[in-house]
Amino acid sequence: MKWKERLWQNKCQLLVLLLVLLLVLLVQCFYISQKQGYHMDELLTFELGNAEYNPWIVPTQPVGRLAKFMQQEIYADSLGETLNNLKDTVKDVLQNRSGSKLLSYEADVYEEPVWITREQFHDYITVGERDGFNYLSVYFNVKDDNHPPLYFMLVHTMSSLFRGRVSPWMGCIYNLAAVLGCCILLFAMGRLLAAHDLLDKKTGELWGLISGLLYGCSSGAIAATVFIRMYEVLTFFCVLSLYLHLRKWLGGGAQNGTDFTRKNKLLILVTMLGFWTQYFFLFYCLLLALVMVIVLLREGRKKEVFCYIRSMVLAGVIGVGIYPFSVKHILTSGRGVEAIGNLLGGLAGYGERLTEFGKILLLRTFGQQDWGLAVLAVLVLAAVGMAVWRRHRDERSADGVFKNGAAAMRATDESSVTEVVTAAEESTAVKVAAAAKQGTAAADTARGRRELAALLILPPLGYFLLAAKMSPYMVDRYIMPVFPFAVMGAAALLLYVLSRRQTAAAVLALLLAAVNIGTYDGEYLYQGYSTQLAMAEVYRELPCICIYEGYGFYDNLLEFATYERTLLLKPSELEDRQEQDLETLEEVVVLIKQNADGDQALALLADYGLELEQILVRESVYGDLVVYCVREPGG
Repeated sequence: MKWKERLWQNKCQLLVLLLVLLLVLLVQCFYISQKQGYHMDELLTFELGNAEYNPWIVPTQPVGRLAKFMQQEIYADSLGETLNNLKDTVKDVLQNRSGSKLLSYEADVYEEPVWITREQFHDYITVGERDGFNYLSVYFNVKDDNHPPLYFMLVHTMSSLFRGRVSPWMGCIYNLAAVLGCCILLFAMGRLLAAHDLLDKKTGELWGLISGLLYGCSSGAIAATVFIRMYEVLTFFCVLSLYLHLRKWLGGGAQNGTDFTRKNKLLILVTMLGFWTQYFFLFYCLLLALVMVIVLLREGRKKEVFCYIRSMVLAGVIGVGIYPFSVKHILTSGRGVEAIGNLLGGLAGYGERLTEFGKILLLRTFGQQDWGLAVLAVLVLAAVGMAVWRRHRDERSADGVFKNGAAAMRATDESSVTEVVTAAEESTAVKVAAAAKQGTAAADTARGRRELAALLILPPLGYFLLAAKMSPYMVDRYIMPVFPFAVMGAAALLLYVLSRRQTAAAVLALLLAAVNIGTYDGEYLYQGYSTQLAMAEVYRELPCICIYEGYGFYDNLLEFATYERTLLLKPSELEDRQEQDLETLEEVVVLIKQNADGDQALALLADYGLELEQILVRESVYGDLVVYCVREPGG
C-alpha cells in the first residue's frame, strides 16, 4: 500500500505544481499583452540582433562600414559567388592583415546628419528575407557593445521566424520560459533537500511550491519578463547553477557518478551559457564556487575540490575562447572601466546605494515598499519569537522528564531499584551505540543545514552587495537575479513561523502573491505609447524631424519606421545646419525629446519658415512633444 500512497502523493504534488505554473503563466501573459512601448535598451536589443552588420544607428552614417562591405563586396546573385567572395576575403585578411580590403574599407560618412528612410529603420530592427538566422552578424554587432551575444542571438532567432515584425512576445517569450523554469527549479530544490533530510518531506515540497508561487507572481518576475533584455535568462542560469551544485553536493558519492569527480559537462555548459548571457553572472558564479570549495574542504572531499575547480576553469577557458571580446568588455570598455572604478572607489555613497537597492528589492519581492517592509518585519519578529518559544519549550520538557524520573525512583522499593539497575546495565552497550549513532546523524544534519544556509545565502548576498557597488544606475534590472533568492528566504520564514499550520501558510502565500500581482507599478509596459504610434500611422506619408540629446531617439524607432523618412538632429545641429533641405519642406512632423528644449527647437524651425500648426502629442509616455509644422506662405 505504501507505494500506492506515494504514487498518489506524487500525482497530487504534480497537479499542484501544474496549477502554480498555470497561474504564473496567466499572470505573465496578461502583463506581456499590456506592453505597448519599449525602453531604448529593448529596441537596442532588436537592433543589435537584427541589423545586419550594423550595430549602431548613426545619423551621419546610416550604413555601417561592415554592412557596406558585405553589401558591395560579399553578397552576390548566387550562393556560390557569395561563398567565393568570402573565401577571397579571408585569404586577403590572412595575407595582408591591416592592409587587407576588409580592414581598410571605409564607410560613407557625411558631415551632417542625413535623412534615413522608413525602410532603413525597419531593416535596423527586423529580419528581412535575406538575413535570417545570421548569427555571425549578431556576433559582430555585439562585439561593439558591452554585453555577450547569447540573448541577442535568441531574439534574432525569434525575429528570423517572424520576419519583418517587432512584437513584445518576440523577446518576452524567452523571459517567460525562464520564469517558469525558475519556478520548476525551486520546487525541485525543495524535493531535493527533503530527499536528503535537510528538510522534512512535506515542508521541503511545500517550501518549493510556495517559493515558485511567490516568485512567479512577484512584481520582480513580471518586470523581468516584460523587459526585453537578458536579465531574466541570467536569473534562470543562476538558479539552475545552484540546483546543479546542490545535486552534486548531495549526490551520494563517486560510485554513482553524482559528485564533482564525474559528469560535470552540464555544470560546465550552464556556466558558459550564464557567462554568454550577462557578465554579472560572474558575481554569482564565482561566489558560489568559493563557498562550494570551502564546503567540500570542510567535508574532506579534496579530490572533488580539484575536479570541481578544473571544471570551472575549463568553462572559463571555453567561454572566453569562443567570445574573446568579453575580456575587452570587462576590463577596458567604458562600462567595464566604470564598474571597476565603482568597485575600487571607496565607500563614499555606498550606504545610499545599498538603501536604494534594498528598497527596490522589497518592492519587487512584495509588491510595495511599505507593505514589503511590514511583511518582512512581521515574519522576522515572528520567527525570532517562535525560536525563543521553542527553545523554552524544549528546556521545560527536558526538565519535566528529569523530575518525573526522579520521583518515580523515590516511589519504588529497593528491589525494584535493583531490577531497574540490572536491566539498565544489560542494555547499556546497545543504548550507548544507538545514542552515538543518533548523535552523529544529528550532528551531520546540523552541519549540512549550516552548509546549505551558506550556499543559499552567501552567493546572492554577495551578488547584491557587488551589484549595488558596481552598477552604473540604481535600477531593478541589475539585481533581478537576487529576486528568487529573496523569495526563497521569505518562504522559509513563513513556513518556520507556521510550521504546524502549513495550510494557513499556503493560503497566506496566495494572498501575498495576489497583492504582488495587483500592485505591479507597470514599469517597462509603457502604456499609452500605442496612441503615439497610431498618430505616426496617420501622418505616415510625411517626413519627421527628431530633436534629441544623447541617444534618446532609440525610444522611437517604431515611429521612425512608420514616417516616410526621418532626420535625427541635436539642437546644435539644427541651428547650424548647412544643408538647404529644411527650406524645401512644406509640412513635417517634429518629435522633440524630453531632454531637448522644445521652445528653442520650435524657434529654430521658425527660422527655416516652419511654423507650429498643431500639437499632436503632448507629454507622452516618454515625455515627448510631437507637433505638426507647415510652411507659412512666403516662408
